[in-house]
Amino acid sequence: MIGILKRPIVTEKMTLLQEKGQYAFEVEISANKIDIARAVEKKFNVTVVDVRTSRHKGKAKSQMTRKGRFAGRTPAWKKAIVRLKEGEKIQFFENV
Repeated sequence: MIGILKRPIVTEKMTLLQEKGQYAFEVEISANKIDIARAVEKKFNVTVVDVRTSRHKGKAKSQMTRKGRFAGRTPAWKKAIVRLKEGEKIQFFENV
């Protein structure tokens, strides 16, 4: 269970979802919804009601940034949007 949550995703869209009690995280590709819910509950001491996940394919890198003959790709990643119990919050940044 350790290492399932890689980082929180903090964008304008995700900030708007935080007002509804939903938070987004980049998670391990192999993690399932149950593992994600348990990891969030344990780390932030909150109650998770729902978890939605989406997998994002790695994009091909530009020909201009390639090294030698290999163009390369960005890594694939997985996003989880977690909905918390009514009235609970996660504080990503202190003193905000």
